Amino acid sequence: MIADDVTRAAALARTTFAAAAELDWDKPAGELEWSCWETVEHLIDDLMAYAAQLAPAQPSTTTHVPFGWQHFREGGPELTVFVDRKEGPAGLLQVFEVSAAILAALVATVPADRVSYHWFGPSDASGFAAMGVTEILVHTHDVAAGFGLDWSPPVELCAGALRRLFPDAPAGHEPWPALLWCTGRIDLPGHPRRTSWTWDGTPSA
Repeated sequence: MIADDVTRAAALARTTFAAAAELDWDKPAGELEWSCWETVEHLIDDLMAYAAQLAPAQPSTTTHVPFGWQHFREGGPELTVFVDRKEGPAGLLQVFEVSAAILAALVATVPADRVSYHWFGPSDASGFAAMGVTEILVHTHDVAAGFGLDWSPPVELCAGALRRLFPDAPAGHEPWPALLWCTGRIDLPGHPRRTSWTWDGTPSA
């Protein structure tokens, strides 16, 4: 996947988030234990982490860039990047937009063969782009479920993420339900819901 995929996914997600601007962002995000606010902060943090991993000229393939992190409450997400709550949903969405833009910029500019650490296994720029798209699509699903909003991302973004990260995706299903199954969010006929999952970001040939 490429930088434009990250940008497109983020723009669509931001539009969906904006529809909830006046709602209660402390509501649970679907079936997650995090609130809608915390889920978007986690998403921001992931996008920024992926950009950080790609940024060094000689990145490590065995450990992450050593930013500090913290929990704001027991059971909440681990965060390096977080948003000033006084800025409200508008501030949250602006930081989300920025984090996606930074990842897209790194994906577009680093050498295609640069390989960097990820806890599921080292990956390259196209892999980190696919990770960013996957994070955006599935966590927007979580937040949309919390707010009762519709969210049905484009087939080509879902299919691209599946091709790049989930070689074990079950055949014979539409890409969006298959991606939700791969990330442990739903069951599919003949495929019970996953209780744990990873992706395969092995650098593309």
